[in-house]
Amino acid sequence: MDTHWIAVDWGTTNLRAYAMSSEHQVLSDAQSHDGAGKLSPDEFEGALLKLIDHWLVPDRITSIMVCGMAGAKQGWSEAPYLQTPCLPSSSDGLKSVETKDSRIEVSILPGVCQQSPADVMRGEETQLAGLIADTGAKFNTVCLPGTHSKWVQLQANQIHRFNTYMTGETFELLSQQSILRHELTSEGWNQSAFLEAVEESLNNPQQLLSDCFRIRAQGLLGKPDSASARARLSGLLIGAELAGAKSYWNNQNTALIGDDRLVTLYAEALTHIGANSEIFSAQDMTLQGLIQVYKNLFNQ
Repeated sequence: MDTHWIAVDWGTTNLRAYAMSSEHQVLSDAQSHDGAGKLSPDEFEGALLKLIDHWLVPDRITSIMVCGMAGAKQGWSEAPYLQTPCLPSSSDGLKSVETKDSRIEVSILPGVCQQSPADVMRGEETQLAGLIADTGAKFNTVCLPGTHSKWVQLQANQIHRFNTYMTGETFELLSQQSILRHELTSEGWNQSAFLEAVEESLNNPQQLLSDCFRIRAQGLLGKPDSASARARLSGLLIGAELAGAKSYWNNQNTALIGDDRLVTLYAEALTHIGANSEIFSAQDMTLQGLIQVYKNLFNQ
């Protein structure tokens, strides 16, 4: 196998690498649980080599393009943020990393920041670059659901503005550490309860905290089952997010990039409130974004 370069997506919990041909086709891929959140700066190179060593050729330098949390302040080497408006596929701001192994040349992509209102992203910009490479200027609005969901407005293929919502993290905290954990004992799901809660919270986001407690009260009164309670909490939180992000999705076709189950939930919520969306794989968009940045850097 003749690896021309290597694409790396380094998340907080997982590491994924792709051996790429000179025509930017995937020759092989590998992944591990050596996420950036588990490593000290001096452990990153070893974790990467453990995954890709068999792709490297002696006496030849292989370029490695890295996106994600390896470039965070607590990561391998901090890659400064680009400021909006900016092209997500720009090679500006790439951070070169000094390595002990002479066979590799590592570059980390920068994140993106917004000064007012203050916001940051790291990793999502690569998925946006992949979306643009895949679809051109088809989408003005992009949602990237997750622990910290991002809503992004694109103009002329640049990141114009974005907002982050702690929806996923809030769900985890409330479902596992709050009083609501007593009601969410099942992993089951009630789709009707989810969609009803989305609509309620979208129309009355100011009632979110009260509506969340009502899940507990209803449980004590023996009304909802655990599956309905879980779906309702998710719907309330996503509905409040949609209320806050209405200026992004209203009268727009939204591109959804993320985990299959999560983007499907968002798509169903948007359809329920009369909005349009299309789903894209986070893994595919990340790889396409890394390819686009590599092409821009080396004019290939």
